[in-house]
Amino acid sequence: MKQLIKLDINNQVYEVPVSPKDLLVDIIRKKVGLTGTKKGCGQGDCGACTVLIDGAPVLSCITLAIACQGKKISTIEGLADEQGNLHPVQQAFVDYGAVQCGFCTPGMILSAKALLDRIPRPGELEIKRAISGNICRCTGYKKIVEAIGAAAAKISTGGVE
Repeated sequence: MKQLIKLDINNQVYEVPVSPKDLLVDIIRKKVGLTGTKKGCGQGDCGACTVLIDGAPVLSCITLAIACQGKKISTIEGLADEQGNLHPVQQAFVDYGAVQCGFCTPGMILSAKALLDRIPRPGELEIKRAISGNICRCTGYKKIVEAIGAAAAKISTGGVE
């Protein structure tokens, strides 16, 4: 039996009919139409489906949509500002060549944003721990870690490196 719920995604409220078993990743992609969130393994192992719920990274492929009412959900589409300027983490991924096939990128970026919101100047080990739940099939970890470190430096200095 479907139930109409309200989901706050990227500061926009969506009313969507869901069944008790509907997963957040499917609602975001199929009913809301935000396809940046990827569905990889479907078992919570790869991190491609990572979104932020109330600022914390969450695997949307194992999260029931109905449990997300009243929470703030952020997807990769919600990071750029209203003028379309990329978030510093997104821009660093571009600048440092941290995007290869791109499948893992949204989850990596959201995991990195959550880290930088918590720890503005993380060390390399903290960065590696923060993205440890995100698998890059192209083995681009070195550039990803460098990009996150550069974004941290830019954010913490107010945009001046």
